[in-house]
Amino acid sequence: MAPVRLNPALSLSDESAPKKVALAYSGGLDSSCIISWLKERYDCEVIAVAADVGQPDGLSAVEAKALASGASTCYVLDLRDEFLTGSVYPTVRAGAAFERTYLLGAAMARPLIAKHQVEIALREGCDALAHGGAGAGNDQDRFELTYQALAPMLRVIAPARMWDIRSREDAIAYAEAHGIPVTATTARMYSIDGNPWPRRHDGGPREDRWPEPPAAAHGLMVAPEQAAQVTMTFERGTPVMIDGQRLDAVDLAGVLNELGAAHGVGRVDPWQNGLVATKRGGVYESPGGALLATAHRELELRTLDNATMRLKDLLAHVYADVVYNGHWYSPLREALDAFVTKTQEPVTGEVRLKLDQGTRHAVGRRSPIGRYDEDLATFGADDVSQRAGADGFIRLFGLGQNVAARRDRRLLEQDMEMLR
Repeated sequence: MAPVRLNPALSLSDESAPKKVALAYSGGLDSSCIISWLKERYDCEVIAVAADVGQPDGLSAVEAKALASGASTCYVLDLRDEFLTGSVYPTVRAGAAFERTYLLGAAMARPLIAKHQVEIALREGCDALAHGGAGAGNDQDRFELTYQALAPMLRVIAPARMWDIRSREDAIAYAEAHGIPVTATTARMYSIDGNPWPRRHDGGPREDRWPEPPAAAHGLMVAPEQAAQVTMTFERGTPVMIDGQRLDAVDLAGVLNELGAAHGVGRVDPWQNGLVATKRGGVYESPGGALLATAHRELELRTLDNATMRLKDLLAHVYADVVYNGHWYSPLREALDAFVTKTQEPVTGEVRLKLDQGTRHAVGRRSPIGRYDEDLATFGADDVSQRAGADGFIRLFGLGQNVAARRDRRLLEQDMEMLR
């Protein structure tokens, strides 16, 4: 394959060519090609920054692959706990799911990766940052908005907006021509990206939304054989125990992912309205995320008052958009977090879920500080709720309707009088 041609309108001038670039590196097809492309185009040093946020396949060979692809150094960062406790848990507490289906895994991971990439770039004396986000995708915004927030003085290079690689076939051919070790093949064209929240499959045959997703696109989940139950314990909205065992964030996510996947829970295949006004599709597997989000919601229903719950539901959509669109490091997200943190003060207790044939539903909920009071809610005989007061309450609650009905009756009487 001939060398990749650069679009002159989008290239850096020779005078401004970078000397040292920190690249957000995943070890996948695109980012592996980028190392070679940066060196070929700019004759610069490339520092690869790989982040372990809990990918199912891990990063055991990523350093060797980065060095083999031409990087001078490869940092491999263990961000699993920081990702779960600092990104996933706040989003769970907010109840945020983009367009009601997507649990925002990549959208949360990219700003965190970009933050550490910036830190390494500054420490290494880099004069540019690079990422593999595609020109029509959402990751480019998530990376670059973080760069703008944390290191606006550094140049940003987005090869996917500059080179003439236009398909995964082109990328595979480029990798083969340059001796870059990649696992993608023309027979397996879709991309897989994952962390302990969702595992995403897109590209290739997933661009056509009519055929059923291929079986190989489901890397985690198997057909369930029998029902199971799991109990999750929360403290102030944060999950801390599974079936009575206290676990750290990484182990907790692993247990839930394994259990949910074994029972076919957490698979969605949505259309999404991308930031750049394009419809995007992909298969998402988030078994642990689905269980956690369901349990958290059930506990909130028991512990939050109606007015707070309604406002929180409204703001959950705003929170999801903020995260999806790459504004993790923004005053708005911080303000929303302040609200959510306050709402989570009473969200402490346990929820027991039953898993069966791809479904999950709550079969038990309890909280030491829940808003449910059997004495007040009972339909039996009691002297607490003072039911005699219900008559006055209902009259006041319906006062507006009463006034409207009286007005309508007067208008009707006036019309009848005129007809006489």
